[in-house]
Amino acid sequence: MKPYAALTEPKINNLLLIGAGLIGGSLTLALKKSGVVRHVVGVGRSAAVMDEAVALGVVDVAVRVDTPEFIAAIQAADVIVHAMPVGQTRTVLDKIAPHVPPDTVITDVGSTKPSVYNDARAALGDKISQFVLAHPIAGREVNGPSAALADLYINKKVMICPHADNRVGDVELIAALWQATGAQVYELSLTAHDEIFAAVSHLPHILAYALMNHVADSDLSADKFAMAGAGFRDFTRIAAASPEMWRDICLSNSDAILKEIDAYLAHTQALRDDIAAGNSKILLEKFAKASDMRLEWGKEL
Repeated sequence: MKPYAALTEPKINNLLLIGAGLIGGSLTLALKKSGVVRHVVGVGRSAAVMDEAVALGVVDVAVRVDTPEFIAAIQAADVIVHAMPVGQTRTVLDKIAPHVPPDTVITDVGSTKPSVYNDARAALGDKISQFVLAHPIAGREVNGPSAALADLYINKKVMICPHADNRVGDVELIAALWQATGAQVYELSLTAHDEIFAAVSHLPHILAYALMNHVADSDLSADKFAMAGAGFRDFTRIAAASPEMWRDICLSNSDAILKEIDAYLAHTQALRDDIAAGNSKILLEKFAKASDMRLEWGKEL
């Protein structure tokens, strides 16, 4: 992982945003606030959501899929941002591919990368050179246009994952676009991306979902939730995130996620065995190690 040097702020006349939720909406709000983007056209699966996005200024105008206005927006776009769940990548890119001009840059915001790249190559063919993969490391437990924040990405990390067919200028354009939001932008390979984030992003979400369901399925669930404090709230906060998005992430990065789950279960089983055996000294050593590492890592936050 290496940081990008400061790049010249781009000027984008027309941006097409596909999916106006938290991530995509926060991007356009930030770019509009910084003056990088002049005009944003939005498209999504729900007319009501897109109407809300227009009302909130996330996009300037909304169009419907498979209409002349949609095709015109594709043809006029300098940058197209795919901000739908990763499972929608092939469907979305299949629709736009025939209409994308040769100088338009396409990018994404997905939490997995090799599967998105494979879907993009299948849909775009030779136009894969125009597709720059990106992943902002930011979020909230709420979604939709109303969740979008112009300052969401300030001092947050964004990964750019170039591939062999990318044009250098296109990659730098997307890196500069993200720098304009206040983010810290890094380059990371496709495969390293999914291995890393399976551990530090995907696994924590799975654990949060599992803990919520574990307590909810208990005979004493109502009492347990009533007594839950800050620790439980903080641990499970991310379980309120989009179920569709996280289903797609789990399916598209299953190999790396399963490897992390298995390793985590081994640590958990070892702790269970230590507790059952009353291994006070070993438990203290393991907890102290984890505590020290968390405190040291916390200094960087």
